[in-house]
Amino acid sequence: MEFFAEYAGFLARTVTLVVAILVILAAIAALRSRNRRVGAGHLDVRKLNDFYKELRERLEHAVLDKEHLKAARKAEAKAAKRAKKAGEHKSRVFVLDFDGDIKASATDHLRHEVTAVLSMATPKDEVVLRLESGGGMVHSYGLASSQLARIRDAGVPLTVCVDKVAASGGYMMACIGQKILAAPFSIIGSIGVVAQLPNVHRLLKKHDIDFEVLTAGEYKRTLTVFGENTEKGRQKFQEDLETTHVLFKDFVGRYRPQLAMDEIATGEVWLGVAALNKRLVDELRTSDEYLAERAREAELFHLHYVARKSLQERVGLAASVALDRLLLNWWTRLNQQRFWQ
Repeated sequence: MEFFAEYAGFLARTVTLVVAILVILAAIAALRSRNRRVGAGHLDVRKLNDFYKELRERLEHAVLDKEHLKAARKAEAKAAKRAKKAGEHKSRVFVLDFDGDIKASATDHLRHEVTAVLSMATPKDEVVLRLESGGGMVHSYGLASSQLARIRDAGVPLTVCVDKVAASGGYMMACIGQKILAAPFSIIGSIGVVAQLPNVHRLLKKHDIDFEVLTAGEYKRTLTVFGENTEKGRQKFQEDLETTHVLFKDFVGRYRPQLAMDEIATGEVWLGVAALNKRLVDELRTSDEYLAERAREAELFHLHYVARKSLQERVGLAASVALDRLLLNWWTRLNQQRFWQ
């Protein structure tokens, strides 16, 4: 009983402390956000050449002896001096990332990154998109694709690198690139449209539960989860899918006219090697290989737009961290009690 009483007192003090911290954090966040626009963020820019240079120099430092290392540094300095004297200007490569979920949520930062790139990119530069997505909602990936189309329309070369998967809406985005590079075992394709939903009408009917669906317009609701679906509704729903599929094929064909559309627009997917044979991609190569090669002849800049979290999100994160610490402290104290007893 003494242990439980002591534990209850410890828990009460801890909870009180956590609540006080959360109140203070909420007040600070509210004050800081008073003069800031909710949802604003900032653009992080990192020069990838420095990253590749650091990797090489670390390896050279470990492998080469002092004499060869000194010679290598001296040769690099001379080369840099000659380039500067000759007035050489390297082309620029802007690297973007898109990790797509079913709602293409990454579009929220992609749109700002594209806007930033187009504010200074020229046709002599290049945009490289590292794309990973298995697809999702049609309208969401339609908007994401439109952001990439802005790059094409501006005359800036666009290269899309797929290391793992670009299927369905992911391939809708990938096809906009003038070049599509894919890893040998990446998943490519799925030019098709799918929709599925459960229907529990018979279960409700079995338990004498009525569900009314009221609409204004014959096809306002074709298929439902709770109501009774009709053959006419199914037919209309299928027609809508077919229409979307035609638009999807037309979109892909606009950017990759070399494709045998009837052969590849079946909803199937192919690994990188097979996708190359069907001309869904242009080259088998990983993004690491391509960017490392480009870093030798161009300046690479990685862009990532970071959105500022709302007050609710910041408080929620703080509460989650505090709860984790509370549970960890409780678990540690409990095990100490067991050990010393």
